[in-house]
Formats: sequence, structure tokens, C-alpha cells
Amino acid sequence: MSSAYSLSRKDGWRRFVDTAPRTRPDTLTATALSALGSDAREDYDDARHDWHANFGTIATPQLKAVRDELELIVASNRQDPDRVRGAAVIDGFPGLGKTTIVNLFGRDYHRQALRRRGPVTESGDEHIPVFRVGLTSNTTLRTLNKMICQFYGHPGADRGSAAQLATYALDCVLSCDSRVGIIDDIHFIDQNSRDGLAVSNHLKWLANELPVTFIYAGVGLGERRFFEEGLSGSSAALAQSARRWTRLEVGTFAHDRHWKSLVKAVDKQLVLARWQPGQLTGLADYLFARTGGHIGSLMTLINRGCFKAIRTGDEAMSQELLDTVRIDEASEKARHRLEAATCTRGKRKQVRR
Repeated sequence: MSSAYSLSRKDGWRRFVDTAPRTRPDTLTATALSALGSDAREDYDDARHDWHANFGTIATPQLKAVRDELELIVASNRQDPDRVRGAAVIDGFPGLGKTTIVNLFGRDYHRQALRRRGPVTESGDEHIPVFRVGLTSNTTLRTLNKMICQFYGHPGADRGSAAQLATYALDCVLSCDSRVGIIDDIHFIDQNSRDGLAVSNHLKWLANELPVTFIYAGVGLGERRFFEEGLSGSSAALAQSARRWTRLEVGTFAHDRHWKSLVKAVDKQLVLARWQPGQLTGLADYLFARTGGHIGSLMTLINRGCFKAIRTGDEAMSQELLDTVRIDEASEKARHRLEAATCTRGKRKQVRR
């Protein structure tokens, strides 16, 4: 297991950017597995646990569609500093991969910018093409500026007024020649509160002052009327976010060929001694019923299922084993409703007979 780091600090973000893809462990047969000594078996199982939790991102249609839009928005934002750049906001329900999409885009953009312009700016400062922060439920104007300063490691991040921290943040972004700013969990901003409205307005100020394309990610922004900025009626037309931000929605999977393709792709990543290729694909309908088409729920189910299959010695996944694995509450509630509906339909059929 790798040591922990935070993407909200430049050192952690750099580590994320520089880390090479993991190497897939070899799949041993049941005989070869049983021949391993205790230490070797422990190390091998640990490597498999790490792999199943982190085997990489699968290029789903949702990911590709949003990524294409992000590339268009960022690449076309070549306005001079006196003009405002449009922002992108990734919206959707929880567990659909919004944060993963924006982080991977930021990583690839960061790598490309370093390759083209080098690790040092023209003025000799560290070149940091992308900065990233994640908001909290009590984010204020001061804490937002502080988060940006902390990302860059500014020595004054823990002191100063909101205005001073805003100046520090501005200097960091400009001196490091950052061109993309990622702000995650933007749904924590309550635009009906004084602090939330101040943060929202400050984001507009940053967009006005910085030669940066902002990429936001949040949950249920459309349903929360986030883009109306707390305004209602005819006043909602005055909201600037709705005019400046391009909303990119990430949806759930439908129960179709794309879902089966996703399951098939996941199937190829499993490292279990008694696993036969294609077995997971045969459970595609069951997996959809368990997860409702949420990729986050699917990955959690597969990861925990693989862990349990290794720990119990089953070395394969079946519906019986996965039935014993609990995942997120939303999926579990949907699962129980489905089971109840199925049971009711079965009783009706028996009555008709």
C-alpha cells in the first residue's frame, strides 16, 4: 500500500501527476498459490488488494464525452487577461465519477503543459500548470483563499485577513503560471447564506483577475438551482454563473451494451486464482440491479468482493459471494426495494396459478 498524500497540496498533486500506472500482479493458479510460503502469500495478496482498489480508470462513454468538452473549453480559452474566460462545471449525482474525471483531466493537462513549457517559468518560479482545492461545508471567503495558498505552500497561508490571503493566492497563481484551477465539491456553497454568497462572488472575482480556466465539480447543482445564485423570479436572469459556466452532466449507466462493456472491461482486471474470464460479464444484470448503474457503487462492490474472495480462499466471485458484500446505503436500499418487488411479483404469479 502506498503512503498517503493529498491532492489539495502541490506536493501531493505532483505525486499524483508523476506516478506511473500500477503493474498488474500475475495471476497464479490455485496450485501455485498454495505453494507460496506465508510471507510470500501475504505479500502477493496485499499486492492484489492494492491492484483491485486502484487498477485504473476505464474509458466509459460518460468520461470520454465530458473529457472532450473539457478539452474544447480549456483549449479555446485563449482570451487576453482583460477578458473573462468561461468555466466548466461537472454536475451529477454522487458516485458517478465526477471527481475522477476532473482529476484525470487536470493530471493530463499538467503533464502536457510541463512537457511544452518546462518545470520553471520565464521568471524562474516553479511552473505549476494546475491547482486544485476541495471545498468543505463551512467554506468562507477566507478559507477559500487559505486553501489556494496552502496548495502552493505559501508561508502566509495560516495568517492574514481574507483580503491579504486573496492577494497571496493571486500572486501564487500568476507567478507559477497556472492555467487551470480545479475546485471540487462546489455544492457545499450555500448561496442563500451570507458566507456562501461571498464565496460565490469571490469565485467570479478570481475568474475576472486570473488567466485561468476554472473547472468545478459538484453534486446536484441543477436541482439545487445553484446557477441562479439564490435569486428567484425575473431576478434569476441576473445570475452570472448561468452565463459564464458550461454545465457538463455526468449520468448513470443505462442497462444496455455500454453497461455490459464496462463490466467486461472490469472483468479483465481481476486477479483471482480460480477466476475464469467472462464470469463477471455473466453477472452484468445482477451487478446493475445491485448498483443502479452507478460506477462508483460498482467499483466498491467489485473491490470488496475481490478482497473477500481472496480472504476466504474462494479465489473467484459469484453472486452468492457478492450477496454477502454490503456497499453504499443508497444501493442497498434500492436492492431491498427490488427484492421486495420481485417477491411480490412471484406471489402474484402463484395466486394466478
